[in-house]
Amino acid sequence: MSDAIYRTYRIVERRPEGAVGATLILDGALAAEPGQFVMVWLPGIEERPLAVMDDDPLSMTVRVVGPFTRALAACGPGDRLWVRGPFGRGFPVKGERLLLAGGGSGVASLTLLAKRALAVGAAVRVALGARSSDQLMLPWRFAGLGCELLLATDDGSAGMAGTALDALEPALAAGWPDLVCACGPEVMLRALARRMAGGATPLYLSLERAMKCGFGVCGNCTCGDRLVCRDGPVFPVDEVLCLLEPTLG
Repeated sequence: MSDAIYRTYRIVERRPEGAVGATLILDGALAAEPGQFVMVWLPGIEERPLAVMDDDPLSMTVRVVGPFTRALAACGPGDRLWVRGPFGRGFPVKGERLLLAGGGSGVASLTLLAKRALAVGAAVRVALGARSSDQLMLPWRFAGLGCELLLATDDGSAGMAGTALDALEPALAAGWPDLVCACGPEVMLRALARRMAGGATPLYLSLERAMKCGFGVCGNCTCGDRLVCRDGPVFPVDEVLCLLEPTLG
């Protein structure tokens, strides 16, 4: 079946994500690679991209930022969603020690990666950052998988007071990871790229852009000479250094 054809799912569980959104667990699977995304359509409202939080059952995490995400997060068991995909290039699953960093709704791009890495015997540490404890997303999912969690909040209400980068710094300084993957606000990705510049540890970043078609036709997600939906959303850091911060390129 073509990735451009809609599949219809029903929601079987809605799990609140603090005060900022919800995770929707659907009634079927969808084969996907870690870091890929799907286009979700609500008839009469809009269609938007969402990361695949889990592929079996297909699950997605939505942060409320506007009319579409508000409507989607309000859906519950029995409601139908129309999904096409998956699309894009995902994270590699390699190495014995993975360090993952996430912020905001970008955290959802890392859960399937953690699941796959743990399945092949890798150790996984996950640094999650948010402004406060009620804005943390998906700590329950990583904890349930068996990841070591490194939490940070701006106000210190959960984990350490600071950012996700502060939380992962001890592991970086000790040379613990042999692969680092991140998704979140671009300011976080820039800071991580700057921190790891010149080092030997591979770094992969998932970029967020407004996507309309999902497979490189509309050109709405142009990032330099790349299309994030088709060429990403996951990139090795050396492919996007000049886009994140010209002085690093």
